[in-house]
Amino acid sequence: MTALAPLLRIGPLQVDPPVVLAPMAGVTDAAYRRLCRSYGAGLYVSEMVSARALVEEDVNSARRISCGEDGSVRSVQLYGVEPVTVGAAVRLLVDEVGVHHVDLNMGCPSPKVTRRGGGAALPVRAGLVHDIVRSAVDAAGEVPVTVKMRKGVDEQHLTYLAAARAARDAGAAAVALHARTGEQLYSGHADWEAIGRLKQELPDLPVLGNGDIWEASDALAMQAQTGCDGVVVGRGCLGRPWLFRDLANAFAGRPVDGPPLLGEVVRVMREHVRLLVEHRQSEHYGTRDFRKHVGWYLTGYPVGGLKRRQLSEISSIAMVDELLAELDPTTPLPAEAVRMPRGHTYGPKPLSLPEGWLASGHERSAPEGADVWTSGG
Repeated sequence: MTALAPLLRIGPLQVDPPVVLAPMAGVTDAAYRRLCRSYGAGLYVSEMVSARALVEEDVNSARRISCGEDGSVRSVQLYGVEPVTVGAAVRLLVDEVGVHHVDLNMGCPSPKVTRRGGGAALPVRAGLVHDIVRSAVDAAGEVPVTVKMRKGVDEQHLTYLAAARAARDAGAAAVALHARTGEQLYSGHADWEAIGRLKQELPDLPVLGNGDIWEASDALAMQAQTGCDGVVVGRGCLGRPWLFRDLANAFAGRPVDGPPLLGEVVRVMREHVRLLVEHRQSEHYGTRDFRKHVGWYLTGYPVGGLKRRQLSEISSIAMVDELLAELDPTTPLPAEAVRMPRGHTYGPKPLSLPEGWLASGHERSAPEGADVWTSGG
């Protein structure tokens, strides 16, 4: 096995291996990013935060962009639909938070985002994409600004090529494509051919591919098929933070280990819950936040429904330790369970859009009332 790509450069940043952790609301907090980063280098992006909420100093937004103090690259994903607000938020992130990278979300399919013309709806207006990216780039200075988008609203309204060109012309340092439409949500298969078309369209700009990377071999296959410069990993790392170790080994041409025994999974779960308690500064909230991760860690392992239910109701570290100690550490992951999906699987479902949005591609303005307070998604 040999590495297939040279070092990924995003502006002044060197990303080696060429792997990016996708922002996931309620998942990729500072604790989880720290855990994933312990398995290998790459670029680890925070949860999405609203530009408006950030400018208005919302406390939850400040928690989402918490980057820790481990000397790593500080990377934040920003959502916004109004260029001036996005520029102000980027300036705050650069000048006051000291981030090293800003990613603009133009792919979130959440109704609370798309019904205001944001997320996966935004690329319909390529001119507005240009203006938002330009405002962010101007505010960022030497800090690179990237864009993450989907193929389009649906298969009849594909926007990614025009929107990506607009982002490039406005100064984006890279473009990432989740190769599904907004309507697909998380259903079906990612269209890797679209990633290849985007790379052909933008040969001089780093293009990153996202979608259906469940194992390290998938990343190599995507790169070989599409020519993309790097990969973005989302659901594939849920309950599998060691995927980043596997990716680092694969891109370096080293052997990739098989799935860990349950004892190793238990060790990581113990570490994760403690990091969450430390991050939240509360055993109550830390263990509560960990509940969603339990099912992902145990996906495919034959531990029984009762144990899963008990772990989904944990309220203390002692309770976590007691329940995990009852699991058989020698239990392997069955071969047929290696690629079992984790995280969202729902879809397809039409996007919630502003009235008349699909006929407004020539416009450059945000819809009235679009830039309201909203975070997450």
